Amino acid sequence: MTTVRKRLLVVDDEQDICEFLTDYFTGRGYECLAAMEGEDALSKAKMFRPHMILLDIRMPGMDGIEVLRRIRDFDTMVGVIVVTGVLDEDIGRQALKLGAVDFITKPIDLEYLEHSVLAKMVSILK
Repeated sequence: MTTVRKRLLVVDDEQDICEFLTDYFTGRGYECLAAMEGEDALSKAKMFRPHMILLDIRMPGMDGIEVLRRIRDFDTMVGVIVVTGVLDEDIGRQALKLGAVDFITKPIDLEYLEHSVLAKMVSILK
């Protein structure tokens, strides 16, 4: 029996956050890629076909809400967890309405994030 390697895409305009989260989840058995801007995120999401995307909202150029909108045009099944430095209930509601499965504010509680990723991943991989 083969096991599916869980694929995770980290999208954040801060390189340190991308590196930290990809290292963290790679160390837990995930196959990870990172993107630092919206167009790259869309390209990698199409090619890599992640099970889960950790998506920053505030990025130069295309923001996370637009990235999420466009991802939903070609993938309605991928789990998306919005990770943002700004607590904005309107943006949170908008992200959830577009199909985000969770909305997490920075600084990131890694235990909560890992639990959220794992819980959502289990339902996606069924």
